[in-house]
Amino acid sequence: MTRRDRIAEPWGARTPYGPGQTWPTRVDSFLAEGVTADGVDRWVPSASILHSNGDAMDIAVKDGRIVGVRGRAGDRVNHGRLGPKDLFGWQANGSVDRLTRPLVRSGGRLVECDWDTAMDTIVRRTRELLAEQGPSALGFYTTGQLFAEEYYTLGVIARGGLGTNHLDGNTRLCTATAAAALKESFGCDGQPGSYTDIDHADTIALFGHNMAETQTVLWARVLDRLAGPDAPRIVCVDPRPTPVARAATVHLAPRPGTNVALMNALLHEVLDNDWIDHDYLDAHAVGFDQLEKRVAEYPPELVARICDVPAERIRSAAEILGTADRLVSTVLQGFYQSHQATAASVQVNNLHLVRGMLGRPGCGVLQMNGQPSAQNTRECGADGDLPGFRNWANDAHVADLARLWNVEPQRIPHYAPPTHAMQMLRYVEEGSIRLLWVSGTNPAVSLPELARVRSVLAQDRLFLVVQDLFLTETADLADVVLPAATWGEKTGTFTNADRTVHLSEKAVDPPGAARPDLDIFLDYARRLELADKDGRPLITWHDPESAFEAWKECSRGRPCDYTGIDYAMLRERGGVQWPCTDEHPHGTERLYVNGEFRSAPDDCESYGRDLSTGAPVEPVEYRALNPSGKAVIKAAEYLPPHEQPDDDHPYSLITGRTLYHFHTRTKTARAPQLRDAAPRVWVELSPHDASAEDIHEGDSVEIRTPRGTVRAAARVTDIRRGVIFLPFHYGYWDTETHTEPGTDGGRAANELTPTDWDPASKQPIFKTAAAALRRIARGTGPAPAPTVGACAPVGPDVAPTRGGRAAEAEEDPESGIEERQP
Repeated sequence: MTRRDRIAEPWGARTPYGPGQTWPTRVDSFLAEGVTADGVDRWVPSASILHSNGDAMDIAVKDGRIVGVRGRAGDRVNHGRLGPKDLFGWQANGSVDRLTRPLVRSGGRLVECDWDTAMDTIVRRTRELLAEQGPSALGFYTTGQLFAEEYYTLGVIARGGLGTNHLDGNTRLCTATAAAALKESFGCDGQPGSYTDIDHADTIALFGHNMAETQTVLWARVLDRLAGPDAPRIVCVDPRPTPVARAATVHLAPRPGTNVALMNALLHEVLDNDWIDHDYLDAHAVGFDQLEKRVAEYPPELVARICDVPAERIRSAAEILGTADRLVSTVLQGFYQSHQATAASVQVNNLHLVRGMLGRPGCGVLQMNGQPSAQNTRECGADGDLPGFRNWANDAHVADLARLWNVEPQRIPHYAPPTHAMQMLRYVEEGSIRLLWVSGTNPAVSLPELARVRSVLAQDRLFLVVQDLFLTETADLADVVLPAATWGEKTGTFTNADRTVHLSEKAVDPPGAARPDLDIFLDYARRLELADKDGRPLITWHDPESAFEAWKECSRGRPCDYTGIDYAMLRERGGVQWPCTDEHPHGTERLYVNGEFRSAPDDCESYGRDLSTGAPVEPVEYRALNPSGKAVIKAAEYLPPHEQPDDDHPYSLITGRTLYHFHTRTKTARAPQLRDAAPRVWVELSPHDASAEDIHEGDSVEIRTPRGTVRAAARVTDIRRGVIFLPFHYGYWDTETHTEPGTDGGRAANELTPTDWDPASKQPIFKTAAAALRRIARGTGPAPAPTVGACAPVGPDVAPTRGGRAAEAEEDPESGIEERQP
């Protein structure tokens, strides 16, 4: 047993292992000051809520309070390890500023009320709008942080009960492209690969994925492979000097907005050298001819000029990818939030199809997620898809859903694709959506072009409902605020990025009158008297377990089949990967074994879209292309981004995440260790650009785009020349203004980002804004940025980030103890 400062060393100690071996166990734990493991009253099973990795843990409870966490040694995902946000983030639950009673706006102020008053106000306004305008007046914008049971219930209410097409999640901002890319290539959402592929791979390629900071435990798994025998080769595509880039065999740092050109060059080399599995391609894929013609137009010398990456480095990366025997690829926001997001991510799938590297140990694609239950948002129909990966353009799928819900098919809107979040905001702006219900997210900080977002949400004609833990920037604009319970205060399931389902049990009561999100949705349906076509209640479940059973039936026979899972199994075994059925009672580690896809025209979730325009592919066109249900190889032409640097705005602004914070910091900034590790916003720039602008480490800098300005302290790093980076987490809830920029300027990165999105996935673009810089004042010390991660300074005069004794967690590499006391 050792104690380690997990702010200073976020990945903990190394436990090396070799290819094909089992990742060694190491149990991490952190308890409140003065509490020991022997003094804990109960350990309650759960999993991480502050990222998408799905690290299994036990919540420590003493005297009715959460007092810490401990990793679960026997779980397949993390083998006992926890990351910094897992170890310290639970402290936000006990914050004194939690919402404890509903609020309604009266006389321009939010005032406390009881639940009957709040819910009756919402139901009355819902009925008024249904009578005046019909269901299109209602919109729901949810999150990637609720449980599957809650998403499914919300989806049934919105689509089967009210009949509105306006339901999406903030997963539109982080994982819409993951779903879109998987549907384009394989006909259906669902990760082909598994985390265990890391154990077998000889090559790991990370495309726009700073795994070291977004999934610290999975990166610890990679680090342990790198420290062991026969270490894998690493290919990294990222313009920032991330820990992944520093560990890479080859690091490619392309100019923002050029990912498609780079991927085409890599595929050009793979095809030119015939690093192709011809038998696999012939048997299991269509569309290769178009890819061959397209990538022939992208030799490395041409792409080197587009991307500003040396041609020889492109060839070196291509050789590693082309000669790998076991290749794992992961993709995240560097691709998803960029220009041509889906087109670039699909090329990663194409690489694996061309090389025949799917469905075998060490051969997989992980189009990663950004939030803990983003996968459930997509599966359960709480985003721009129908539940159970059903196809909105397939009448038989809609009829099947109508049968399950016992409603007429016409009740379920399917006249057009479900409305995506950015379009919903536009409908609010234009006045056609007049009630917007926001649950578990904070669009007044996380959406692009914040001045516009604030003006849209503050309209008098909009009735805004916000359901959250805290009085966020968005809640401050609401007509009704509903206090919600959170992780550890309610029961439900959630599914991580490699399809592992965990059960998170209630450990303590929520504060005051706060209620679980499921209870709030059920109450809304009951008060509205939503009914099926026979007049019986539409919602037939009443608690988390009965809601899970209802969701299982919805998933039956679909690719995300949960029918073999129940709460008892999850309590006994921990995480289980879907599909889990009578045929696969222990779950399914990898999809698409033997080249069997869920892409047949009658089965697929989507017929796909044109990658350049976003236009849906017609069913008859898809049937002609892919009558026998093979994988689909889609080529893409490189197109320049809409907004490029010019004389007035000479820099490319990219925004993103940092290791110690999550979303808009509503939870992580209330955990002292995480808050103090990254207390205020900063901007990263290269030494060359710092010199050109006469900016030094710590100087106060103004960043300007056509949408607004932000002020931040300068951090000089090895980021590529011409690119500047802002973390997107920082809003205003802990400033004097609470909701918007003060007289000293803005600090939310999305003051600067454009209203623009990928044509296929509809994911907003956060990686290609043109920006200007200027120094405002000399600094008095280093920027308040961590020295760990991509924001590590180039100079030697910055003290390393440490958490001190308050951030010391225990690591036990010998422990096999796993207690389950639900």
